[in-house]
Amino acid sequence: MAETTSGGLPLLRFLRDPDADPGEAHANARTEQALERHKKEGMELAVRARFVALGVIAIMLPFLNFSMEMLYYEVLLGLLALNGWAQRRIGRVGKNRAELALIFLDLVLMTIAFVVPSPFAEEVWPTPMLFRFDNFTYFFVILAGATLAYSWRTIFAIGVWTAGLWALAMFGVWKWGYFIPELSAASAEAFADYPAMARILDPNGLNLDLRLQQTVIFILVAFTLGLAMRRYNKLVLGNAVLERERANLSRYFSPNVVDELSQNDEPLKQIRTHNVAVLFIDIVGFSSFAADRHPEQVIGTLRDFHSRMEAQVFAHGGTLDKYLGDGLMATFGTPMAGPQDASAALGCARAMIAAVEAWNAERRAEGEPELRVSVGVDYGPVVLGDIGANRLEFSVIGNTVNVANRLEKLTRPLDVRIAVSDAVRGQALKEDGGAEAADGLTDRGAQEIRGLERPVKVWSLG
Repeated sequence: MAETTSGGLPLLRFLRDPDADPGEAHANARTEQALERHKKEGMELAVRARFVALGVIAIMLPFLNFSMEMLYYEVLLGLLALNGWAQRRIGRVGKNRAELALIFLDLVLMTIAFVVPSPFAEEVWPTPMLFRFDNFTYFFVILAGATLAYSWRTIFAIGVWTAGLWALAMFGVWKWGYFIPELSAASAEAFADYPAMARILDPNGLNLDLRLQQTVIFILVAFTLGLAMRRYNKLVLGNAVLERERANLSRYFSPNVVDELSQNDEPLKQIRTHNVAVLFIDIVGFSSFAADRHPEQVIGTLRDFHSRMEAQVFAHGGTLDKYLGDGLMATFGTPMAGPQDASAALGCARAMIAAVEAWNAERRAEGEPELRVSVGVDYGPVVLGDIGANRLEFSVIGNTVNVANRLEKLTRPLDVRIAVSDAVRGQALKEDGGAEAADGLTDRGAQEIRGLERPVKVWSLG
């Protein structure tokens, strides 16, 4: 394992300036993909909601008017249901022209149903009378279903297309509709003293002011829903980013620390100094082990080792600072100091040794050679905070980091598995439950530590 010389070790690569980080675009791309997946699920839900709504309408129509002319509308409802099935089969929200074409076909079918008389009708009415049944409200069913797909562009399109089709329908009725002038004359005579009422009740009247009011209100509702959905998409993206950052935090911190960090506003950017326990662990002789093995086997062994050691770090409330080849560095007391940092580090060191022994038992059963690890722990002041210009990294800097690394190296000449400084043992004895964590340590006296002017009293285990 490469030797640490400066103590400035990167910890959180995700605390950065988004505009300056080249990896942010890739992360956002993954978030966009997740959002598209949710959009697809929303479209599936929209189609199912359509089936339910059309089923309710199909059952309701015969009760409203039980006659042959309802068969025409039942057929149109069936076509709408079939079109919804097609949308689910080939639709890709916001990316597929075929899906947009099918939505447009929905609106065309709806418009035909509202302005083209049923061929099964027993009575022939003036075509403008069809506008009096307020069937336009059914367009809101299509609009409401579109919101489930989370696509603000689709909602905007439905608003514009509906207004355009409704305007064309009014023009078509005015140009080619069936009119009965006698009814207009009878209405004018009946309401001779009420000309405004006569105009409104005229069976041949299109009442363009009411039609215009319908389209304007529909467009307003569509654009309001579209803007709301666009804002919702931004909120979802923002929430996805937060969830991604929380997942990144979980890679480094124990769950209780993640909960605390997620409830504070950028606490890691505050540069500060306090006492921290620093732990280094390494596989002894791993270079020789790896020399005779396939790279995939080497990587598999490292992953297994790291996962087991990482679990112990988190189980003892520590922070995974970084992986260092065939080892790792962990800190206890970051980002916030705790009442049992030293004893937690000692307990973690013991648990790591026990985990490796259990792992070696599994390896023996599989015919694999055992692995030996060494651990070094120190306790003392460090500087914590973000370093860097464009890309910020949270680092733990100080002599304590170097001493912990040197103590791990010292386990070889001492032929022990754990070497800790007197500062760790002394602090642990002051903490609640620390005496148990420090129990069994052997006094190795003052040891020369490269880079330090004075010897360090060392305690060992194993």
